[in-house]
Amino acid sequence: MCDEHKDGSQGVFRVLPPVFLQFGGLQAFCGPARTVQCLEDNTLVKAAVEQDGGGHVLVVDGGASLRRALVGGNIAAAAARNGWAGLLINGCVRDVAELEAEPIGIRALAPMPMPTQRRGQGVADLPVQIQGVWVRPGDWIYADADGIVVSDRPCVLGRS
Repeated sequence: MCDEHKDGSQGVFRVLPPVFLQFGGLQAFCGPARTVQCLEDNTLVKAAVEQDGGGHVLVVDGGASLRRALVGGNIAAAAARNGWAGLLINGCVRDVAELEAEPIGIRALAPMPMPTQRRGQGVADLPVQIQGVWVRPGDWIYADADGIVVSDRPCVLGRS
């Protein structure tokens, strides 16, 4: 896909910086984005993964905080059980061994053993900025061993 968009058609096709680590049982995943914005409070993350994911990727803007983990083993298990294709966390995760055992793609900035405090704060289903790249609900997320790209439409190899 990047070969076809190497002209930098910004807006249609965006590449996230290479700062995300792989944590889930699936290295590659893709799907349309659903978004949550929260800072050190995973109330809305938990609520989202308890719903039918329908092959979506939950994109969580945690403000790139490295102080608290927004996703752990229980949330990852719920996401996998409920049909989410992946979790993209602009923040931290914990329970790394449990995450690796789940059949779901998970990308995050780092592991952090400290859990969040649930205060019921955050917002869902709005455009979020992940490492300087805008992701809108419905954008397509593609993640593999080479990195993560965002497209405003589904891509098929050879066409977009």
